[in-house]
Amino acid sequence: MLEKADDLKRYELHALDGEIGSVEEFYFDDKHWTVRYLVAETGSWLTGKDVLISPFAITSVDRDKKIIHVNLTKKQNEGSPDQDSHRPVSRPFEESPTPTVGLPC
Repeated sequence: MLEKADDLKRYELHALDGEIGSVEEFYFDDKHWTVRYLVAETGSWLTGKDVLISPFAITSVDRDKKIIHVNLTKKQNEGSPDQDSHRPVSRPFEESPTPTVGLPC
């Protein structure tokens, strides 16, 4: 089913072990026009850090409750890269040796 990205903003994000925040923005692949990442505003449990989550981590979307479930734990999200609006996310960055669990391998 096709969804407008704008309709999914502010949906809660739920990890395997609890709520991790809400969808703030989306990053798109500029060559294929597909969603590359959800920018998750982590709120109080990971103060001051917005993280990137791969759309491949999404397991289900509950439109009635406005919740997106992801196949990650809170600990895995702590290891996800920060959202950095001043630097583009490139494939070499994704493939760096630093573990970035929220990103596809």
